[in-house]
Amino acid sequence: MEAYRYSDGSITYPGHPVGPDGSEPEGTVDLSEYTATVVTWTTSTATPPGVRQPNTIAVVEFDVDGEPVRAIGQVVEDAEVDIGDEVRAVYVGQLREPGAGIRHPDSQEWDGFRFQPIE
Repeated sequence: MEAYRYSDGSITYPGHPVGPDGSEPEGTVDLSEYTATVVTWTTSTATPPGVRQPNTIAVVEFDVDGEPVRAIGQVVEDAEVDIGDEVRAVYVGQLREPGAGIRHPDSQEWDGFRFQPIE
């Protein structure tokens, strides 16, 4: 979960080649090294081909040295979250079934991160 840090102190996820102040990134931050707080969440029961059903998605906010960084992503399977819960990003080798969509499975990467509640 690589975010970009800019000269004005802002951090964006995903990273962008130009920051909010118009500058280029000065470095990166690995958000998986931080915990986050659930801002909101929803569960989808009508998912795209290859995506698990039901699929809980959360908007979370990381605090990186006092700078808020928000991200959206799936919650790990069989986990329940609520607003205000603390989560961490965990790596998943396959977020969806590559062969279920219309794109060729080799045309993109299928790995990424999901959010796991911290108990």
